Amino acid sequence: MTSPVVTVPDRSATAPAGASRTAPRLRGPRRRHTPGRPRRSVLLTVLTGLVLLYSLVPLAWLVISATKSQEGLARSFGLWFDGDFALWDNIAETFTYDDGVFTRWLLNTLLYVVVGAGGATFLAVLGGYALAKFDFPGRRAVFAVVIGAVAVPGTALAVPTFLMFSNMGLTNTPWAVIIPSLISPFGLYLMWVFASEAIPAELMEAARIDGAGEARTFFQVALPLLAPGIVTVLLFTMVATWNNYFLPLIMIKDPDWYPLTLGLNSWNAQAQTAGGEPVFHLVVTGSLITILPLIAAFLLLQKYWQSGLAAGSVKE
Repeated sequence: MTSPVVTVPDRSATAPAGASRTAPRLRGPRRRHTPGRPRRSVLLTVLTGLVLLYSLVPLAWLVISATKSQEGLARSFGLWFDGDFALWDNIAETFTYDDGVFTRWLLNTLLYVVVGAGGATFLAVLGGYALAKFDFPGRRAVFAVVIGAVAVPGTALAVPTFLMFSNMGLTNTPWAVIIPSLISPFGLYLMWVFASEAIPAELMEAARIDGAGEARTFFQVALPLLAPGIVTVLLFTMVATWNNYFLPLIMIKDPDWYPLTLGLNSWNAQAQTAGGEPVFHLVVTGSLITILPLIAAFLLLQKYWQSGLAAGSVKE
């Protein structure tokens, strides 16, 4: 009696082609790069930290040094406080030294910023709106001129500007600083780009159908939409005018019309001259006072500035 033959099925024959005979290895969940969780980069973190350190160390030195007297600056470490806290005395002496000339320099700087930077922003808004929303002959030529003006450095135009204002008899006057500050090619280009994206053509057509003229359409319809771009251009022009040094240096010789940049430089030169008065602590304190309005402006207008830079960056 023969035993029955039992056939064992060949599992490899029924397995799909290319399948491994060995059991698959268990792996953990695979981490995927998602926009909500960006990849960490050690190199990027180190570079960002270096840039932050490079930016904050001079500011920390300025704040710490402003709390020291003239003698404390010489006897103490630069990045640490002195035993004698003289910040309030330095501020009071800065505003009263030399018959309060620092206050005059501060008012001059405010004049140049309000008239120069404010006028440059207003002209940039008008020009950018016109170039973005109106079609006229020579529009491409104007675009080429604006781009070319952005590429030209201001120092290259210093000597021609001085000769032109000298022939007109405007040197050593506030107009020699205000009039050149009214022209901002970068602000014009920025408002041009912003206005082309921020103002829908349908909205302007609706305003015209309702009977609004061009002036009313601009001031009541377009201008509120341009507010982020206006604040952005205003910040750029304000910082450029506030920190302007080279233009007043060649245009103004009368100390009564100095801005803060030239005034503090004259104090610094006086402190370094042999036999001059030791006023370096006033230079440091005046520099700290000078940057406070800019810091306040950026902090107060930061949300408008960020939205102005990001407008038009996403294409729908």
